[in-house]
Formats: sequence, structure tokens, C-alpha cells
Amino acid sequence: MTRLSAAILGLMLCAAADADIWKWVDAQGNTHFVDSDRPIYTWVDETGKIHYSDKPDHENAVSVQLVWHSTGDLAEIGADKPAAKRDDDQYRNETAADRAEREMAEAYYCKRAQEVYDSYVKAPRLYRTVDGERIYLSDEEAAQTLSETKARVDELCN
Repeated sequence: MTRLSAAILGLMLCAAADADIWKWVDAQGNTHFVDSDRPIYTWVDETGKIHYSDKPDHENAVSVQLVWHSTGDLAEIGADKPAAKRDDDQYRNETAADRAEREMAEAYYCKRAQEVYDSYVKAPRLYRTVDGERIYLSDEEAAQTLSETKARVDELCN
């Protein structure tokens, strides 16, 4: 293999690694993945069959919303694999170091929220402090606090 051939092959491999994967959800809630952000149109015909096209080939065709999913290759996205944790491209240009730092922070906040929740569950009674005095929560208030704290744990740890 000549150096030129090796260089071209290397560039092609780099280009493939930098491809973007987009996702969209059809009217039935099925998630689809594509490797292009070209418009996609969908419509339902008279028999109820759903159609997809890159052109608005029907008077009822509507454009779907493409959402950036990841950098990579469609072959890496299996039908059995879940969608990305976040649907937006908030982390699209994140470096490996940034990602590691973010994931470490997320793990810390998840762990801390779980510790707080566990302490509430194990406490004989829940209270809040007002002007240095303990005000004990009613059973309803305690249940609400536990529910809100569990929801926060689920949000931070999912």
C-alpha cells in the first residue's frame, strides 16, 4: 500500500468516525435513526399505511423533527439499544475530559441525593428547622417530602 493510499484510507476512516446520527419519532412512537439531517416527510394514506420520503410526495406530508443523537455510525445503533440519555445536542461538542468531569459530577450528585433520601427513610420522624426549632412534619407532609426526594433521586440518577 502506498503512502498516498494509506493517507486516503485514513482520511476516509476519520470522516466515517465523525458522522452524525439523527433520530426522529413517528406518529406511532417508533424511534428511527438516520445518518443525514436531510428533511424527512411522513404521511398516512387512505388505507392507514404510513409512508416516509425525503420529498413531500403527498398533499398531507409533514416534515418530521430530526434531533441530533450522537456522533458515530448507524451500525452502532441497534434496534434493541436505548436512545441517548439526552435528546438535545447539549453535549455534542464535549471533549473526553469534559465528559469525564461531567459524569463524575453527575455520579456525585446522584450518590448524595440517594444518601439524603435514605436518611429520610431511616429517620424516626422528619422535621424542618425554623428559627432554630424543630417543627415535625405531619404524616402527609413527610410522605410528600419523601415522594419529592425520591423523584429528585430518580432525576439525578437516571
